[in-house]
Amino acid sequence: MRDIMLKITGKTVTHKNDEDQLEDVVELITEGKLYKRGRATYVTYMESELSGMEGCRTSLAICDNKVKMKRSGKPLGTTTVIEFEKGKRFEGFYDTPFGSIGMEVLTNSISDFLPDEDGKGRLSIDYSVSLRGLAESRNKLDIEIM
Repeated sequence: MRDIMLKITGKTVTHKNDEDQLEDVVELITEGKLYKRGRATYVTYMESELSGMEGCRTSLAICDNKVKMKRSGKPLGTTTVIEFEKGKRFEGFYDTPFGSIGMEVLTNSISDFLPDEDGKGRLSIDYSVSLRGLAESRNKLDIEIM
């Protein structure tokens, strides 16, 4: 296991109506850990106040163009798991401090270049999320290992 620096950029686009859309971008630079086990690469880091999930630990398991994201910690009170695989739908629950919401995720694309000889790399995920009747959005998550 080795210490790494991560630059995480999350972009969310929601549509107010047929013509208007809202775009929200959050950028975070944080410390994390990287390790390999078998064919999988694991990246873990702590969320910050910027993400709205301060105190949560996020863990990514990356293997064969699939990514499994786990978030757990005090603000959630439980563990949320989301799986990303291009062209596939994932159904689960998004846990919040106020309760669970049914969630569906469709992964549009994944590209991972983890890590090179210098220990640098990047993971990009483009996905759509539907929170049962509450919201729909298109999201892009870009994680750079610096």
